[in-house]
Amino acid sequence: MRLPRTRPRSLAGQLFAMQVVLVAAVVAGCAVYAYASGSEQARDTAERQVRATALAVAASPSVREAIRTPDPSAVLQPYAERVRADTGIAFVTIMSPAGSRWTHPNTARIGETFLGHRERALLGETFSETYTGTLGPSIRVVTPVRDGGRITGLVSAGITVDRVSRQVREQVRALGLAAGGALALGGLGTYVVNARLRRHTHGMNAAELSRMHDYHQAALHAVREGLLMLDGQRRIALVNDAGRELLGLGPDAVGRRVDELALPAALTGALLAPEPRADELHLTADRVIVVNSRPVVGGERRGTVVTLRDHTELQALSGELDSERGFTRALRAQAHEAANRLHTVVSLIELGRAEEAVDFATAELELAQVLTDRVVGAVGEPVLAALLLGKAAQANEQGVELVLTEESLLDDGVLPDGLARRDLVTVLGNLIDNAVDAATGGFGGRHGDAARTAAVPVPRASGGAGPVRPRVTVTVRADGGELLLRVADSGPGVEAGDADAVFRDGWSTRGSGRGLGLALVRQAAVRAGGSVELGRGADGGAEFSVRLPLAGRTGSEARA
Repeated sequence: MRLPRTRPRSLAGQLFAMQVVLVAAVVAGCAVYAYASGSEQARDTAERQVRATALAVAASPSVREAIRTPDPSAVLQPYAERVRADTGIAFVTIMSPAGSRWTHPNTARIGETFLGHRERALLGETFSETYTGTLGPSIRVVTPVRDGGRITGLVSAGITVDRVSRQVREQVRALGLAAGGALALGGLGTYVVNARLRRHTHGMNAAELSRMHDYHQAALHAVREGLLMLDGQRRIALVNDAGRELLGLGPDAVGRRVDELALPAALTGALLAPEPRADELHLTADRVIVVNSRPVVGGERRGTVVTLRDHTELQALSGELDSERGFTRALRAQAHEAANRLHTVVSLIELGRAEEAVDFATAELELAQVLTDRVVGAVGEPVLAALLLGKAAQANEQGVELVLTEESLLDDGVLPDGLARRDLVTVLGNLIDNAVDAATGGFGGRHGDAARTAAVPVPRASGGAGPVRPRVTVTVRADGGELLLRVADSGPGVEAGDADAVFRDGWSTRGSGRGLGLALVRQAAVRAGGSVELGRGADGGAEFSVRLPLAGRTGSEARA
C-alpha cells in the first residue's frame, strides 16, 4: 500500500523554523559568551578586590606597630576582622615571615602555619594564586609587610571560589531570564512576520513558488494577446512581449506612468479608467487595438489588469467584407437594371421598331463602357482599377456620379513592393465611401455635422447652377516621387472646428461603432510614411489628399 505523499512545508513555515533555530542559536551563543566573560570578569574583580585589601593592610602603620609588640594577635585580630567585614572578603590573614598566623576568621586557627605559598612574598613580591586552605579553595593575594626596609610580616587576603561561583550563578540566572525573554520575543516577531508572509504566498512552498514563476514567465512570453498590469500609482508593473509590441513600448517601460508613454489620449484614458472596460476599440499610430481592463481590488485598489488584442487585420478584413457586400448589392442592382433594359430591347423588337432597339442597346453599352475605359486607361495598377470600378457601381446605385479626373495616371509597376496593396484599398476605399455618404446626405459625422440633404446644388464649370446629381471626384496620380490619392465630394464640406476631429476614431453622428474610416485612413498613410490633408474641393465639399512616398521614383521616371 502506497502511503500518501506528505506536502512539503510552506515557504513561510520553512522560514519560521529556520528563523527560530537561528534566533535560538544566536541567543544561546550570546548566553555562553556572556557566561564565560562573566566568570572571567568575576574572578578578575575578586582578585582586584583582595589585592587592594592586602596592599592596604600591609601598608597600614598600625599593622607595623602591632607586629613590633610581644603579642601582635591582640591588636591585629580585631583589626583584620573589621577589614574583612567591611570589604566582604572571606579572610584577612596576617602572619609572621615564618608563616605563623596572627589573625584568622576562625580564632582556633591562630598560631597555626599558613597554608599556601610564601616564597615570592618573602622576596618582596606581591602575587596571587588559587589555593585550597582551611576555608576551601580560594583566590588569594600574598604581599609582604615592610618596616624600615625589612620584611617583618606577610598579609594574605582572599575570597573563596564558592563565593565567586555563587556570584556567577546569580549573574547566569539573570542572563538566562534575559535570554529566555529575547528568545520568546524573537520567536513572536518571527511568527508575526511569517504569518504575513504566509498570507502573501498563499501557503505555497518554495518549489510551488518557483514552478509558478516559471509558468508565469512562459505564459507571458507565449500568449499572443498583450498583457499590461498597472499598480495603484498607475505605473506599469508588468508588460509582456505582445503588449510592448502593440503599444510600441521600449525596454524602460516598466515603472513608468501610463500618462508618460505618449499614447493616444483615448487609449490613455481607457488604461487609466477606474471602472472595467470591455472590448473597446482604440487606435495607435499603426494598429487597431481592442482593450479590456479590470481593476484589482483586495480591501483597497491595488492596480489594473489590461488585455490588448490586435484588431488591425480583422478591421481590414471587415472593411473588405463590407466592400464585397457593397459590390454584391451593386451587381444585384445592375443585374436588375440589365434585365429591365433587355426587356425594353425585346419589347421594341416585338413592336417592329428594330432600329430604336439597336440605338437604345448601343447607347447603354457606350455609357457603361466609358468609365471602364477611362479607369483601365488611366490606372494600370489592377487592385486600384478594380476598386474604382466596384466603387463606381456602388456610387451609381446610390445615385452618385463617380468621376475619375483627367489628370489621373498611374502605370502598372510604379508602386514599390514595400507599399502594401491592402493599405491602398483601405485608404482609397474609405475615402470614397465617406465621400459618397457626404454627397448623398447620408453623412455620418466624418466630415462635419452639417450634411443633411440628399441633393446638393453644385455649380458646374460652365456656369450653370441648380440641383445636380451628387458627385465624387477621384484623382490617382504618381507625381514627384509620390502617389497622390485625392477624393472630393459635392457635399457641404467640413467645418473649420472639425478639421482635426474627423481623424479621431469613434467620432461619428451615426451611432456607436462608427467613425473609424478616416482614422484608419490616417493610420494606413502614416504606416506607409505618407500624410493626409483636408481641404475644400472644386464642388464645394470636402477634399482629402493622401500622399504616399514611392521610394524615390518620380512619376516621369516611372512612365519612362
